[in-house]
Amino acid sequence: MNDERIERRLAAILAGDVVGYSRLMGADEVGTLRALKVIRRELADPAVARHHGRIVKTTGDGILIEFPSVVDAVICAINIQRGMIARNACVPEDKRIVFRIGINVGDIIIDEGDIYGDGVNIAARLEALCEPGGLCISRTANDQIRDKLSLAFADLGEQTVKNIARAVGVYGVGAKDIAALAQEAELDAIETPAGERSRDHQRKTGAVGSPSVRDHEARPTLAVLPFDNLSRDDEIEGFCDGLAEDVTTAVSKFRWIKIVSRNSSFAYKGHSIDVRRVAGDLGVRYILEGSVRRAGHRVRITAQLIDGASGNHLWAEKYDRDYSNPFDLQDEITRDLVASLEHVLWVTLVRGDPHTGAPDPVLSPLRAAGWHIVELTHVGNRAAIACASSALEINPKSVAAYQYLANAYIAELFAGWTEDAASDIGNLMEAGRRATALSPADALSQCLYGVALSYAGNHDDGLACARRALALNSNSVNVLGPCGRVLTFYGEVREANQILERTLRLAPAHYFRAFFLSHMALNWLQLGEPERGLPLISEATKLKPEALCCYITQAQILQSLGRLEPAKGALSEAYRRRPDLNEGLVRAMFPYRDCLVSDRLVEALPIA
Repeated sequence: MNDERIERRLAAILAGDVVGYSRLMGADEVGTLRALKVIRRELADPAVARHHGRIVKTTGDGILIEFPSVVDAVICAINIQRGMIARNACVPEDKRIVFRIGINVGDIIIDEGDIYGDGVNIAARLEALCEPGGLCISRTANDQIRDKLSLAFADLGEQTVKNIARAVGVYGVGAKDIAALAQEAELDAIETPAGERSRDHQRKTGAVGSPSVRDHEARPTLAVLPFDNLSRDDEIEGFCDGLAEDVTTAVSKFRWIKIVSRNSSFAYKGHSIDVRRVAGDLGVRYILEGSVRRAGHRVRITAQLIDGASGNHLWAEKYDRDYSNPFDLQDEITRDLVASLEHVLWVTLVRGDPHTGAPDPVLSPLRAAGWHIVELTHVGNRAAIACASSALEINPKSVAAYQYLANAYIAELFAGWTEDAASDIGNLMEAGRRATALSPADALSQCLYGVALSYAGNHDDGLACARRALALNSNSVNVLGPCGRVLTFYGEVREANQILERTLRLAPAHYFRAFFLSHMALNWLQLGEPERGLPLISEATKLKPEALCCYITQAQILQSLGRLEPAKGALSEAYRRRPDLNEGLVRAMFPYRDCLVSDRLVEALPIA
């Protein structure tokens, strides 16, 4: 009896072959082999390495590649096909090398470096169905990339393929659609809040010799290592593994973070590791590691995010909880940990090295937009709008650019910095609408569109967007904050405060902290507890003294407490900072569904 353990894992499999290989070899055997070697060396191998693939084997006319991520597999395939289009432009048609590529996601068996199973067989059958120069993927693969890439695959229906008992759902994209894509960033920037400009743009600006924009703006790459069981408890061992697996799954929902598969990370389970070496082995920039320790009914969970390049800690948190219900605890810790992690990675991405200042708006317009969003000033917002608009000139399908535009207009309106409220509301609506149209299943796009609808007075649809965003991904600080804002304007103030409190607990240094505190303070006033809002708005005015919303909210709360002189002082400060403060601006800043809330804010103005 053979007791040898069979190794299995889930993977994305790419199968490719050369169209008309026998004809090409018959016409020019040496020249064809030489051309294929050059293509491998200059195009295929670098693309596979860049997207974390492993070449399993090659045959005369075929190649089999394994990827931990189907998104990486598809982007790699598209880039190879696009590279072949460019290479073939000056080659006689009868000598052109053209590939067919099929991609599937499935369970595979690994034996001495080779891979087997239905997952592999289906990828090979998809390749055979593919049109020359195109790409075919399975329904399973399409389901996983559908909300992550803007490239639309055509539904080719159910196909019966050789040696596969069930029909396979097939989706395809043709060579013409691939050729229409302008640049690699058009795929990658869809997933990244920091895209890269085109090579044509580099040539126009004379920056061809500068370092690659991708070096500065690549998506964060992350590995979640198995949590250490410090209690040597078998039950805690399962909890540790489940926690790492759940965190990996939850992080994979963020389209702009690249995370390695559980199988790759769990290879280090039980080993003493050098974080920098592991980061290099896995090809990631960031490592999340942690530990779990149990004492009776209590458990302590720690987590640390480490920069794999420097070995420095970027973030750490400790969770002390009751262990009576492990599954509920695992879900709770996953939600909180992932939300904090996402915010830290996003701020790290857009802010970069704090000593270098704002990114170059020509070299890196999208990242510059994010940098200015976090800056949160009137001048910064206008710079963010200009940078995001420049990014859209390069990539009109950049969801992140529209999201940055929406964020900037929201800040302009609520802070009272807007110079033309009606125009900014219109621009906010357009940015939210386009972001949602490009990526309807993106939670951030949905909640930002919800805020836009609220400012436009369409509170019912705004609330529907916020609910949809929370259903799509409630593990995002960037989603929670706008949803709390929508709920505030709608009048669901108790729920709004619960969401905003969680937002600030998970991201205490959130760049919108002063604005969220202002919302919470006014919500407590609506709930009849203005004294609970007073310390919140006092902190907000200190954090963001240039924001008019803080002084107007502070004056309203002080007035409700009978403290008329301090209320007058708060409004005087608002008028000092903006002498043209008027009823129209206040109503634009506070677009409540219940007009009485805005009326009371307006009525407080004369006391100054």
